[in-house]
Amino acid sequence: MPLPKITTPTYELRLPSTDQLIKYRPFLVREEKVLLMAMESEDESQMINAVKTILKNCIISKVKVDDLAIFDIEYLFLNIRAKSVGEQIELNLTCPDDGETTVPIELNVEEIKIQKSDKHSRIIPLTDSISVVMKYPSMEMFVKTNFTASAKTEDIFEIAASCIEQVVEGEDVYETKSFSKKEINDFLDSLDTAQFLLIQKFFETMPKLSHTIKVTNPVTNVESDVVLEGLASFFA
Repeated sequence: MPLPKITTPTYELRLPSTDQLIKYRPFLVREEKVLLMAMESEDESQMINAVKTILKNCIISKVKVDDLAIFDIEYLFLNIRAKSVGEQIELNLTCPDDGETTVPIELNVEEIKIQKSDKHSRIIPLTDSISVVMKYPSMEMFVKTNFTASAKTEDIFEIAASCIEQVVEGEDVYETKSFSKKEINDFLDSLDTAQFLLIQKFFETMPKLSHTIKVTNPVTNVESDVVLEGLASFFA
């Protein structure tokens, strides 16, 4: 007589970037093991493959994981993990007023949303006739940001080059996938500082997983706002 099978529940959420309704299920033990083994290996390619495998397995709706914006992936991963291990997250936050006192807090995942800025645009005018159309950072950048230390040494120039989707001059549209990495880098090298700052602003203002918590220091009795940004902040 075979062992009974446990029915896995399914849930729904809307992707922040497109408002598309996505059905998903929680992690299973086998998937949690894949992620833990990849993290223990400290091999970035293994972690990228593990995260891709988990998302592809857990997302029931038809969606290309590689095409998702980084904030979509963070939001999905947060909610999938919450349905797997619990929606209440326990954190120890450092009080900003003295920089050393820690306060335990409990946060409900349902309160955490993607924050969007009105100043954000994927289309960046560089001159009167030339603009660039940006795409959001990739799955690789998501893994570097949340599961490895390499994000700290990432060069903004390299990230910018990988996120330029099109260069538009008048009615001419140049798809960067048709050009070599050197050609894209040469294009970026030709920008002046003010133009490159416009591209940097794209990353500074793009939608992000963010939540502000009020924390009262039990030693000084000072109340401060603590801003949590990025998936890694919610599992510190």
